[in-house]
Amino acid sequence: MDQLLLGIDIGTSACKVALFEPSGKVLAQSNQGYPVYYPKPGWVEQDPEEWWAAICKGIRETIETARIRPDQIAGIGIDGQSWSCIPVDREGKCLHNTPIWMDIRAREIAGRVTREIGFDRIFEVSGNGFEPSYTTPKMIWFKEQMPEVYKRTDKFLQSNSYIGMKLTGVMSQEVCQGYGLHFFDINGLRYDAELAKDMGLSVDKVPQLFACHEVIGTVSAEAAAQTGLAPGTRVVAGGLDAACGTLGAGVYLPGQTQEQGGQAGGMSICVDRATPHPKLILGPHVVPDLWLLQGGTVGGGGVLRWFRQELGAGDSFDDLTALAEKIPAGSDGVVFLPYMSGERSPIWDPDAKGVFYGLGFDKTRGHMVRAALEGVAFALQHNLSTAAETGVQVEELVAMGGAANSQLWTQIKADVTGKTIKVPTSDTATTLGAAILAGVGVGVYESFAQAVKETIVITREHKPDMEKHRFYQKSMELYLELYEDLKETFHKYH
Repeated sequence: MDQLLLGIDIGTSACKVALFEPSGKVLAQSNQGYPVYYPKPGWVEQDPEEWWAAICKGIRETIETARIRPDQIAGIGIDGQSWSCIPVDREGKCLHNTPIWMDIRAREIAGRVTREIGFDRIFEVSGNGFEPSYTTPKMIWFKEQMPEVYKRTDKFLQSNSYIGMKLTGVMSQEVCQGYGLHFFDINGLRYDAELAKDMGLSVDKVPQLFACHEVIGTVSAEAAAQTGLAPGTRVVAGGLDAACGTLGAGVYLPGQTQEQGGQAGGMSICVDRATPHPKLILGPHVVPDLWLLQGGTVGGGGVLRWFRQELGAGDSFDDLTALAEKIPAGSDGVVFLPYMSGERSPIWDPDAKGVFYGLGFDKTRGHMVRAALEGVAFALQHNLSTAAETGVQVEELVAMGGAANSQLWTQIKADVTGKTIKVPTSDTATTLGAAILAGVGVGVYESFAQAVKETIVITREHKPDMEKHRFYQKSMELYLELYEDLKETFHKYH
């Protein structure tokens, strides 16, 4: 079969590479880790060259495990973490580590630009608030704090566009990740040169825009030698990891909603028109003519990973969730604020901190684990209730990410939100979404509808326990009240 599709996912803690048949069956996959750097308070960086090295290793391992010929791969799709800001010169050389989505070094710049230009004008064009985590403030930071790097920079790239360049030599900016650039017109899907100029930037510093399923080029001889791919293999532009995961979970029609359980958490509501909310995130879907109204939280699967690493006492994830399962809903009054690196939507507070409330001598590790799981679910509900303010209605959620493998965690989310949650076949939704983009782009699928029909299977369904939902509503009130009571303290002692 010469219609195989390769999906590449550039995550925060690791890259995933997966090889799919057109049916969505996974033939082989690889997961390669890399470090995150914290050089200063508020700075969170990664080295894109370490992404590339991990991806090269992952592709080779995947091809070898699947025992296929490289020329059987018809197309490659790439997805990546949001809000990168990768400075490269004309030869494509990376000039500096990229600040990643958790980085808030540009917080003062974000505040200043918002005051000078005005929130309304920026929001009218971009549909998003001018927060320090986004790409635009980071570009300005490079210009002001590292002028020599900025001067040498030919283009600033996103995570997936950097890997696309390494594979093909072509610098691209697909529309889905365009929302990280506040001079990207969220309605017209084009750059606003005048707004960029007013920000002290130029659209010449960002690449040409592509549709997410559009072929940007083919694998070069140099990249083929490094990855084991066949030269000439077509590569599509790709998109945001959350958006590809949304597609890979089968969400491609207005009203459908994805619930994200990767390192970060959140949700993506599929809408057929740009529907902004100043406290949420709005970006184009990877599927043409659709947008995603998103809530992006710092607390997701990474919360349980942190707990296991620091407080797990050698227990596995299953061991920890087994402890939590013995604790009643509401964790006997223990509440966790999952703001482990500040918080994104809907509070947008870089000073917010993770907090356990309600501990006592009668509480156990099980209480803390359950409260952590519930805290992430409360953050999800906070975003869903904020989205409802736009009139967008959510009937059910489709879960993706490693956290979806936990039946307990998924059920907690269903009970907290009061929504049915469906779980697709596997936790490969993100790489599958990238592969579907490639499949549509190179003609393996005639349409996105066909691709979803052929590849997505729902394996289980979690219906909410409405009695627990009503109980959780009181816990949710405490969760929200704790933040309101503590936010001035967070700001005072950040």
